[in-house]
Amino acid sequence: MQIILLSGGSGKRLWPLSNDVRSKQFIKMLKDDRGELESMVMRVYRQIVEAVPYAQVTIATGKKQVSSIKNQLGDRVRICVEPERRDTFPAISLAAAYLKDVEGVGEQEPVLVCPVDPYVEAEYFQVMKRLGELAAEGEADLFLMGMEPTYPSEKYGYIIPGSNDPVSFVRAFREKPDLETAKHYLDQGALWNGGVFACKLEYLLEKAHQQMDFATYKDLYNNYSKAPKISFDYAVVEKEANVRVLRYAGEWKDLGTWNTFTEAMGGNTLGKVVMDETCYNTNVINELNIPILCMGCKDMVIAASGDGVLISDKGQSSYIKPFVDKMEQQVMYAEKSWGSFTVLDVQEESLVIRIVLLPGHSLYYHSHEHRDEVWTVMSGKGRVILDGEERSVGPGDVITMPAGCKHTVFAETELKINEVQLGRDITVEDKVKYEL
Repeated sequence: MQIILLSGGSGKRLWPLSNDVRSKQFIKMLKDDRGELESMVMRVYRQIVEAVPYAQVTIATGKKQVSSIKNQLGDRVRICVEPERRDTFPAISLAAAYLKDVEGVGEQEPVLVCPVDPYVEAEYFQVMKRLGELAAEGEADLFLMGMEPTYPSEKYGYIIPGSNDPVSFVRAFREKPDLETAKHYLDQGALWNGGVFACKLEYLLEKAHQQMDFATYKDLYNNYSKAPKISFDYAVVEKEANVRVLRYAGEWKDLGTWNTFTEAMGGNTLGKVVMDETCYNTNVINELNIPILCMGCKDMVIAASGDGVLISDKGQSSYIKPFVDKMEQQVMYAEKSWGSFTVLDVQEESLVIRIVLLPGHSLYYHSHEHRDEVWTVMSGKGRVILDGEERSVGPGDVITMPAGCKHTVFAETELKINEVQLGRDITVEDKVKYEL
């Protein structure tokens, strides 16, 4: 069975821990069975491996998220990268063409598509496995997973099943309603549409070819800007006559806001936090290396990172996006395939960054035209190459690279480096890459 995980989103509702590079699914705030922190993408992948070890996982995502995925999952998953953001129908179509033309997957093989970030337990993946089995049996063209609602929600679309059977034909689809309409849907036995479905690969390819003119995966990739911006639900699901829905009655949460995300934290605080005994129903997440003291805080979420500080009533935190949209600032923290970087200080003609380089990884061999750089090794061991000359480095070593100097660093152990950039025109575009 093939599983396509859809990884999108800008992460603005979980600012300041999320940004344009680190979406909500990459924030390490959840605890695994050993009490270690993991992100939603790490949790979902772990759960899939435990429940369906024979499944092949492909993550469909945009360019900005590739580094975070590789940082957290390594090379354990395939990644199908969208050249640009278009919506779920072209993204799924591109992934289907990738499976056929790049990975050589047979068209009769079942494919299961689901979001990368649901908060669920093991039962969800057993139902997901059953969904894939139904698709393989082929009694319908398309099988959906319908979540049994726990309350009348205005956040989700609804599936109206034709019966109360575990597997039923679909009578109708309904868009996200207002509260009173949602209550009416629940009276009809409606299910939440969680965006999870299964079918055979040939079905996805057929639907893609019906609405887009392409011959191969490479052809679709190269002409992706011409693909329609439309969701898979609108383009396919709601037009399909031969569709069934499989019920899921277990826990299912969309951790899309601070209010819901804090419910899954497994504790009230992360990081350097002190709360007095008068605090109540308050969660504090601190990524800064300074303490946060909370006194008398009730029904609040407080989050601090290099990108900013949020102090909000939990209910009000759901309305954060319009305010974040108005903010213009550079990304202060990002995970990369080789490690991570954190911006420590920004001045008019200087920038200080903390680089964490994972063992066995290196930076590109590169130079800068408009800035000088100075590296100070804080911890770890590695090797640097400056204009073709190599030497070992360790804690306390200082490496100076004037503009035009070709340089890179290799980490033998985890390597922490403070990088000072000096110049009047410090930009990410000022980089020339070379082959070693």
